[in-house]
Amino acid sequence: MDFGLKDRVYIVTGGTRGLGRAAARELVADGARVVVSGRLEQSVASAAAEFGGPGQAVGVVADNADTGTPERLISAARSAFNRLDGVLISVGGPPTGTSDTIDDDQWRAAFESVFLGAVRLSRAVAAELGEGGVIGFVLSGSVYEPIPGLAISNALRPALAGYAKTLANELGPRGIRVVGLLPAHIETDRVRELDELTGDADAARERATADVPLRRYGSPDEFGRSAAFLLSPAASYLTGVMLSIDGGVRKGF
Repeated sequence: MDFGLKDRVYIVTGGTRGLGRAAARELVADGARVVVSGRLEQSVASAAAEFGGPGQAVGVVADNADTGTPERLISAARSAFNRLDGVLISVGGPPTGTSDTIDDDQWRAAFESVFLGAVRLSRAVAAELGEGGVIGFVLSGSVYEPIPGLAISNALRPALAGYAKTLANELGPRGIRVVGLLPAHIETDRVRELDELTGDADAARERATADVPLRRYGSPDEFGRSAAFLLSPAASYLTGVMLSIDGGVRKGF
């Protein structure tokens, strides 16, 4: 199936590792061009080179919490490719911890990066998009059910999902779609880190996969293909969708 991604241009934040990198890779594989951002120059350069370099991919060192990031990313897309069709906003997971162990500074930093940074970028991109544009948010299964030991994520991801649903209603009349991707049990560095924090990573993995109907962790590539479809013209009548990419863990409708 042709997703219609050829020559379309997407910004992918957090595109140097994990889920963001997997999504950018699949977009490029289907013919799209990308602007990928990350906080480390070496990682940004590596990702841009992997995705084809100039003419196919450009990298920008940027932090979602920085107020100047939206303008820099949009300018990079316009300068390199002279168009912008959408954005996938992905940011690394906030610090682990329970409500009684997380201090105010950690809450503020996570809010700036995970929530406000995403709101700021989506607002700026929305002003640039025309009919057929799309804004995607990488969220988490915590949107529907809290995850033990991830108090910040449990608070901010559902809030961002609510914002995304609001944005879908507001931008729909302009022909702009807004979608959310809710990964769980995808085998990234973040998931491996969380498993190791239990003190027995193998046992943690066994417990986790026992609750997954498919009885395994998902791969970043599986997430990336789902993201590429949702961002593509092939999904042109899907907006306000919160897609669980979790191997069937979420049992509700």
